[in-house]
Amino acid sequence: MAQDDRNLLEVLKFELSFVEAGGYGRSPREPWRSKLALEDSPTCMNYDAQLDRQPCSECVLMQLVPPSELGQRIPCRHIPLTSQGETLDSLYATGTQQEIEDALAAWLRVTIQQLEAEQIKAANLIGFEDPEQRVPVVRS
Repeated sequence: MAQDDRNLLEVLKFELSFVEAGGYGRSPREPWRSKLALEDSPTCMNYDAQLDRQPCSECVLMQLVPPSELGQRIPCRHIPLTSQGETLDSLYATGTQQEIEDALAAWLRVTIQQLEAEQIKAANLIGFEDPEQRVPVVRS
């Protein structure tokens, strides 16, 4: 089995765009059910896979799942989204679809900002101005 080698920051940015564009609206194929956040998104490495599904343990999102929840059947449902520790799993039991999407979008924005800040800090520590361009800093 191949490890998911996607860039976590890019995956989260894509997911935020998907949420903001209404990607979790009703499906014409399954209009009777609400879509499941992360699982029913192209972000999921098993999105639309009927056969040859990869284990969730291979997914790039697993680095966001608390260690105590890694053994869950669908670990991404257990990523804490709010400061109160709400997860997709808990929000499915208590929240509306809009509340779930709002919590997910807010968490994505915060997490993206944190990852970008970490990238900039790491780039500056190794002497690069822009972590994407890898342009060396010339210090005089």
